[in-house]
Amino acid sequence: MKYPPILFITGIGTDVGKTYATGWLARTMMDEGLNVITQKFVQTGCTDFSEDIATHRRLMRMSPTSMDIDFTTAPQMFSYPASADLAARIDGEEFDIEAVNAATHRLTSVYDHILIEGAGGLMVPLNGSYTTLDYLQERKYPVAVVTNGQLGSISHTLLTLEALHHAGVPLWGVIYNHYFDKDATICADTVDYLRRWLTERYPDAVFLEMI
Repeated sequence: MKYPPILFITGIGTDVGKTYATGWLARTMMDEGLNVITQKFVQTGCTDFSEDIATHRRLMRMSPTSMDIDFTTAPQMFSYPASADLAARIDGEEFDIEAVNAATHRLTSVYDHILIEGAGGLMVPLNGSYTTLDYLQERKYPVAVVTNGQLGSISHTLLTLEALHHAGVPLWGVIYNHYFDKDATICADTVDYLRRWLTERYPDAVFLEMI
């Protein structure tokens, strides 16, 4: 499988398994012999260390790196568990896009592949009206969309994919997280539907199932 140098991982919303999908994919790439690291471009609800980076490292079966310790892999952290825009305002700060860019650039000097985990879905506000989708539209990073079999996820997934297409952001693939499977009939249909939809609309995109 071909992986881009920088891959942004978003979800169809909050609590769909992005963090686990990011760590899982990083571990998969490591098992293929690739030099890969993860980054959480903005973390809310934390102050001392990114809980999502900690989860990535546990799934990757590795200790925190020096770039974890100096916050290169989590360049923006705010204490309140909310959107970056609100969390930053509560802390009396502002989302610093240049700090994120500089941190990502530093990682590319050491690692061949960077997996950047987003926060929430595409339209989460980062700074006023500036959203994650705006960030991606400016950089044109390939995107992996994490979804699952919860009721409504087909609609949420297609809306996310349409937003990426409209913004001209390249789609690398869709990662289906089986952790949330409850109704076997709905989940099987969701996997089948999304796989067929991708084949028709994005024949070069990958569809991965995270077991």
